[in-house]
Amino acid sequence: MNRLTKIVLLSISLLVFAYVGLGYGLGKASDEKAYRSLIVYGEVLQKVQQDYVDEPNLPMVTAGALHGLLESLDSQSSYLTPREYTEYKQKLQNPKIGETGVTLSKRFGYIMVVSVLPDSPAQKAGVRNGDIFESIAGFTTRDMSVGQALNLLAGDPGTGVKASVVRRGRTQTQEADLVRARLAPQKILSEKIDPDILVLRLPTLEAGRADEVRERLLQAERQGIHKVILDVRDCGRGDIGEGAALARLFLTSGTIATLRGQTLTRQILSAEPSKVVWRGPVSVLINISTSGAAEILAAGIAGNQRGDVVGERTFGLASEQKLIPLDDGAAIILTVGNYYGKSGKSILEEGIVPTVAVRAAAEEDSDGSADDDAVQTPPQKEAPAEPRPLSPDDPVLRKAIELLKAPAQKAA
Repeated sequence: MNRLTKIVLLSISLLVFAYVGLGYGLGKASDEKAYRSLIVYGEVLQKVQQDYVDEPNLPMVTAGALHGLLESLDSQSSYLTPREYTEYKQKLQNPKIGETGVTLSKRFGYIMVVSVLPDSPAQKAGVRNGDIFESIAGFTTRDMSVGQALNLLAGDPGTGVKASVVRRGRTQTQEADLVRARLAPQKILSEKIDPDILVLRLPTLEAGRADEVRERLLQAERQGIHKVILDVRDCGRGDIGEGAALARLFLTSGTIATLRGQTLTRQILSAEPSKVVWRGPVSVLINISTSGAAEILAAGIAGNQRGDVVGERTFGLASEQKLIPLDDGAAIILTVGNYYGKSGKSILEEGIVPTVAVRAAAEEDSDGSADDDAVQTPPQKEAPAEPRPLSPDDPVLRKAIELLKAPAQKAA
């Protein structure tokens, strides 16, 4: 790029920013912060162009700035370049796309694994809740949004993708070979652990889950069971509406959660008495890997004092994102609304705090044993994935059982 071209390009950039800034300033004179930010950005761009040690790649600089802008808002907002957005659309429209079975967020500047589906490629490769992806497919996640990471992890079933993983509580990286696969449907684990207590473990809250739980509850009532435990630990997938529908099975009145955003009409998710099927005692089990729709369920039960919510504070991902295409072929994924519990606290910022806090048993790390080795067999598509069995040594479950057997447990 010769000097004249650089001067023309820089001048045009500054004129664009000045034009946008002037229009914004005239339209919203009371809000000068955005206008000043545009001026600062233009000044920084000019200094980079003039004084950087080497001739900068302006498209790359601009893309980096936009990535940082979106990621500074929250962990789920992200910028997709034109190429990334094209790949994103292609993968989104392909019903046979393979994936690895992880729910992701951004923490400590890197991509973090919030939860891992049972029998998924990620679990088979030794990836665990709380792990950090230092790199994916050779690209550092330090400069990567959640949208970009999901883009890289998705692909044709049977193809592989490598990731460098930092295990929770450690500093050294491990290599994981993940083989993408079409994920099997996740089954509910239903187990009567006491003559009067039924446990339902919900690995996901995908569409139809509330109806399935409804049938399980009606069946339990016919069998003379009077107390239920809903285990949504490690549950990180599902639709917010499904979480609200599940809460309505237990709540005769009250607010489950509220959606708010500056461009959104305030939406209150409320109990519906006609939807109630279970009036007996109920407890909900949560942990740091509980997120999204499962947090709405927990918020409804805890906020209305319908039952005990036992375990650890949830991750905090209950929010709404909007995909906004841009004129140059790029796109942004922007958080446009946050969900709030009945107390008015943001679930995205606070998570759901248990009514009874119980720390889960520490997960053993085998340091190179079979559990740490990547198993490259994708899950079978024919049979639904089985959730992990209940453990008699589970302190969270034990506490929930103890509380349910106490006479003070509240019923609807």
